[in-house]
Amino acid sequence: MQYHHIQQAVFLQRPNRFVARVQLPDGSELRAHVKNTGRCAELLVPGAKVYLEYSARPGRATPCDLVAVEKVTPRGRLLINMDSAAPNAAAGEWLAAGGLGPLQQLRAEQTVGDSRFDFAAMQQDRRVLVEVKGCTLEQDGVARFPDAPTLRGLKHVRELTGFARQGWRCCVLVVIQMTGVQRFCPNWDTHREFGLALREAADAGVEVRAMDCLVTPDSMVLGAPVPVDLSLP
Repeated sequence: MQYHHIQQAVFLQRPNRFVARVQLPDGSELRAHVKNTGRCAELLVPGAKVYLEYSARPGRATPCDLVAVEKVTPRGRLLINMDSAAPNAAAGEWLAAGGLGPLQQLRAEQTVGDSRFDFAAMQQDRRVLVEVKGCTLEQDGVARFPDAPTLRGLKHVRELTGFARQGWRCCVLVVIQMTGVQRFCPNWDTHREFGLALREAADAGVEVRAMDCLVTPDSMVLGAPVPVDLSLP
């Protein structure tokens, strides 16, 4: 998954969830579109180094998108992709390359039942559903999802649980938009109900997988599996 026309900048302020004020290396300021409507309060702090992708599309209110940010941690700097569209793009490449084994009729954005799932496919004679969750929240080396309550995510997990009980192969794929984390856990403090639903899904046969990503300012690809810890705190 590749970006083009990348520019480094410094984050100044987020007037609303869609817009960031940034400062370019020449000292000038501009407004960038934030491609992630989550809180991201631990990432978008004044002075943080960010990366912008310029767009040639006419009629835009902002000339570029904020796609990545550097987070300073006790273990060093983490480069974190913040583009909410990036996890699905990277996951699609991974699935097409055989990440879950050979798949037939792989399609994105498929409506099944009452929900629209990120990917649907066939594997031999078995139906496959994959729901992707992008994760940008890191706390002391642990990746956590969600960073805000997610009723849509909860609904998806519960529907996958039902399909898994019918014999479908179902997977929740957590795409951790950085490298260097030790494990993945639900964000119990933020949305305990989601964590409980994820535990129930796993017990019903839903595969809960987490993958880190190799992130550069202009690219992101899925990297290595990350241990998943669904134990109650």
